[in-house]
Amino acid sequence: MGLGFYDSEKGVSEYIRLAEGYDGTELITWLGDYLPENSSVLEIGMGPGKDLDILLQKYEATGSDFSRVFIERYLQTHPNGDILELDAITLDTSRRFDAIYSNKVLQHLSMDECRKSLVAQHGLLNEGGIVLHALWYGTDFEEMEGLCFQQYTKKSFSRLLENRFELLEAKTYTEMKKDDSIVFFLKRLNIS
Repeated sequence: MGLGFYDSEKGVSEYIRLAEGYDGTELITWLGDYLPENSSVLEIGMGPGKDLDILLQKYEATGSDFSRVFIERYLQTHPNGDILELDAITLDTSRRFDAIYSNKVLQHLSMDECRKSLVAQHGLLNEGGIVLHALWYGTDFEEMEGLCFQQYTKKSFSRLLENRFELLEAKTYTEMKKDDSIVFFLKRLNIS
């Protein structure tokens, strides 16, 4: 996945400025309804690490990103952080987790890339593993500064699951404007 924007200090600084005041506190609280404390969690696309720090308060959390800039910035202040450099599509690691979490990350993938990511996620989860993905809600697709932004509805995202996951819950919530976001809670299914 060509990130460009997130591969530069300028792009990362701009993202951090735009994301000021936003974090996944509410999402992580909801995750607790499905996932016991001290479970292992992989965050896909940790960015500056705000959500990772919140996850670490309850879980054995591992951060990941494809941007070396984000990873290096995080490790400067958290030198012992458990961080992986991972592409969100292939997720090439042999480690396994009880849960996978992402907050507005898979939106940067095309629907086909998101489907491939979900296949890879299935392979990283322990039996009965839980997934939480927060995305922008809607049906639009747009590109800005080399990044794509794919919105999802319950129906469009459910089509990507391919009998690998049970959809436990999908609900809209407000991040910037009323009901502009949707969160999906999935459970890993065993496939033969």
